[in-house]
Amino acid sequence: MTGRRLAETRRAWHGVAELLLAGPQYRDSGTIRLRVVPGGFATTKTPELRVEGADLVVGEQRLALPGNTPAGLAAAADIEAGVPDIYDDHSGVREDEALVVDVAIAAYLGAWFTEGEAALRRAVPSQMPVLWPEHFDVSVTENEVNYGISPGDAWHNEPYAYVGPWTARQGEFWNAPFGAARSIEELPNADAIVAFFDEGRAQL
Repeated sequence: MTGRRLAETRRAWHGVAELLLAGPQYRDSGTIRLRVVPGGFATTKTPELRVEGADLVVGEQRLALPGNTPAGLAAAADIEAGVPDIYDDHSGVREDEALVVDVAIAAYLGAWFTEGEAALRRAVPSQMPVLWPEHFDVSVTENEVNYGISPGDAWHNEPYAYVGPWTARQGEFWNAPFGAARSIEELPNADAIVAFFDEGRAQL
């Protein structure tokens, strides 16, 4: 599933993660850490908010993302929109920007997050996976190596998993500027993602 609609939906999700979840949570609870939930992602502290597919869920209320603006959604959710002010690498989504979210692609990304988060828990059981809003990826760190999954980005449009040693490695396995990466096409489920992480650990 490639192309413009994937990039648009991912960008909208990223913007919502920053403007409506991580930002309000940081101002209220002092943390930007988000978590994966079935079909999407959620805050870890107050305010309690989550994204499921193409909806922002606030208590019993479901607010459709497509066509709405972060500012409008914030008003409906009774929160203050705004990115966390502790990093500079933002999605670029404006508070007054109409969000473009394809329902099928949102489900596709949600399934990838679910598989990837399950793989991270299995591969590094001592760590709790975190969805970081600045890069919008889910990761853990073990022995100065980052293991994670991304919904895609400017480097690679399709979702991918990665192994990122803090110290650069050389060799055929290490095919990315930050270490090693494999696309969702090569890693269709949690078992395959775990196998990739295990191979990366063995290559260190």
